[in-house]
Amino acid sequence: MSVILKAQTEIKVRFNEVDSLRIVWHGHYVKYLEEAREAFGAKYEMGYLDVEKHGFVSPIVKVDIDYKQQLRYGDTVIAEAEYVNTAAAKLMFKYRLYRKSDGVQVAKAKTIQVFLDIKNLELSLNHPAFGIEWKKKWGLIEDS
Repeated sequence: MSVILKAQTEIKVRFNEVDSLRIVWHGHYVKYLEEAREAFGAKYEMGYLDVEKHGFVSPIVKVDIDYKQQLRYGDTVIAEAEYVNTAAAKLMFKYRLYRKSDGVQVAKAKTIQVFLDIKNLELSLNHPAFGIEWKKKWGLIEDS
């Protein structure tokens, strides 16, 4: 199946995110990824609260960011998150961050989240039932 689920959000670079040269500090890009994931969760009903209501939490276990260009104070960044469909019991996203004014890509990234049982924080080795239903709803797997 070739269903693509993605969402994006606009973020205005704030003064408290830049260094003395008015360039965004590299650590703030992780917040931009988070905002893109929040937009995705709201659009596709797979936000942190959605996961939690099914008895799970989904912490980040891997972040990979490839910085391409600088963002500066006053820029607006478009942060786009795209779900990577996998049979594994995890949430994988790839991201594209680009400057709104000229469309230049400033970074690309990937994250991996796992499912932990909220009661005992044990890792779920199988995709939770709600996740399978979610995939069916959005056409990522066929309803058998």
